[in-house]
Amino acid sequence: MSFTEGEHYHLYNRGVDKRIIFSSATDYRRFLILLYLANSEHDIRIGNIPKSTRYEDFFVRERGEPLVAIGAYCLMPNHFHLLVTPLIKDGISRYMLKLQTGYAMYFNTKNERSGSLFQGPFRSTHVDDDRYLQYLYSYIHLNPAKLRDPQWKENVRSRNELLKFVECYPYSSYSAYLNTTHIITNPTMFPDYFSSRDDVVSHIADWLIVDKGETAE
Repeated sequence: MSFTEGEHYHLYNRGVDKRIIFSSATDYRRFLILLYLANSEHDIRIGNIPKSTRYEDFFVRERGEPLVAIGAYCLMPNHFHLLVTPLIKDGISRYMLKLQTGYAMYFNTKNERSGSLFQGPFRSTHVDDDRYLQYLYSYIHLNPAKLRDPQWKENVRSRNELLKFVECYPYSSYSAYLNTTHIITNPTMFPDYFSSRDDVVSHIADWLIVDKGETAE
């Protein structure tokens, strides 16, 4: 697929053979750091950054001009989702290569393994419909609900508990929208669906029982 600047895309990938790719908080944090640092026209190697660097300090490092704008993300034990728009030509391809290569190298070194970690380069869907774009914000942020209740789509009576669970999930961009504190994400390159915290919560709740058949998990 070719990617057009200013258009929106759902990117996702999972571990080869559906294997777990995030098995600890350290793994999740490493990927979050890469989501930020790999989004740069420059090559920034984490290995060259002092090991004493605090987790929070990675996100204030100068990284240069970004390759993409990220509208939403969610990391799950064996897969991840991103909603992005490219800011420069080949921005998505360059970003995903840096992101996945960097994480695979870290993961393989840590676990003394070799070979592919992900099931191919990555998969993508062009989001050319506003309703589908709105849906993706909820689909991506509601992904963690299946960790609380694998049958949550049929068990909507637990709606309030599920909303609380996804709100507290630390590995998605939901909290960035709730707190209007965007570091990895850049919502200015996407339609302004949310003008307040109440708008965000209402939007997610309204789509809670919607299933559009995404199959990246």
